[in-house]
Amino acid sequence: MEAWNSIQNSIQYIENNLAEKINMEELAGVAYLSPFYFQRLFNRLVGKPVMEYVKLRRLAGAADYLNLNKDSRISETAYRFGFENHETFTRAFKAVYGMTPENYRANPRPLTHFIMPDISLNYYMVDENVPLISDGITLEVSRYYLSKSRSFMGYSIQNPMGDEPGVDLLGELWDKFHEHKASIQGLKRKGQEAGVSSPGEKPGFFTYFTGGEAEEGELTEGFINWDMPAGNYIICTFEAENFQLLVNEALNKARDYLFGVWLPKHTINTEYFMAELYYDITPEATKMELWVKIKEESSC
Repeated sequence: MEAWNSIQNSIQYIENNLAEKINMEELAGVAYLSPFYFQRLFNRLVGKPVMEYVKLRRLAGAADYLNLNKDSRISETAYRFGFENHETFTRAFKAVYGMTPENYRANPRPLTHFIMPDISLNYYMVDENVPLISDGITLEVSRYYLSKSRSFMGYSIQNPMGDEPGVDLLGELWDKFHEHKASIQGLKRKGQEAGVSSPGEKPGFFTYFTGGEAEEGELTEGFINWDMPAGNYIICTFEAENFQLLVNEALNKARDYLFGVWLPKHTINTEYFMAELYYDITPEATKMELWVKIKEESSC
């Protein structure tokens, strides 16, 4: 068994036993590794110490449960997701999300979680136009020449770098855009929506734009434009079972695979932006794309 496969087995075991007591020796046994080697390998492949990862996955499940079960008691939720008591749960929840479970329930905000990783994606390489099917995601990488720039109109914010869980500021920006979308003049009737990441205005931040496709030259007061330049692109198309999985787990996995595995393996340099293009934003939507522009000097 490959070492990464052993760690993936332990990750699945954790996911199946979040409500139970989990100790290091037990997880090492699942992975068929010594506790010492298991902890080192887990930290290297997942990016978190083992028990920190367990806590973050428990908090993710608890937050979703609180959001879906408005009448459940906080203490019941704590026990359901493996916390010893109400106080321990509240302290951990506030440290990660910046609010208590009670405050979150009273004033809900979208949250980002530390998702369950699929380590196998780091070890699979596919050619262009060949689908890769992994746990919870199907993706395919292709090339495309955009002959004419595309214009989008909406909002942008400065967002901290990193994938640490917390309040989902990008989700709130999307909510703001959809709330005001009907008032934006010049949007194409059946145009796509885009979320664009680019370098931030200060260290430790990136700029995130969200908006709808607009007619060329249109600009509505109070909104900003972002133009996707013409040129050669790498497109990573991916699918998931539903929209929630698509914009959370699948999006993160596709991004990490594209930038962490596929582009470096093919020695392709890209411009400093990534565009998420959405076919649909309804709960039934299951497909979207990541677009990155190839630098002119890249050899392809």
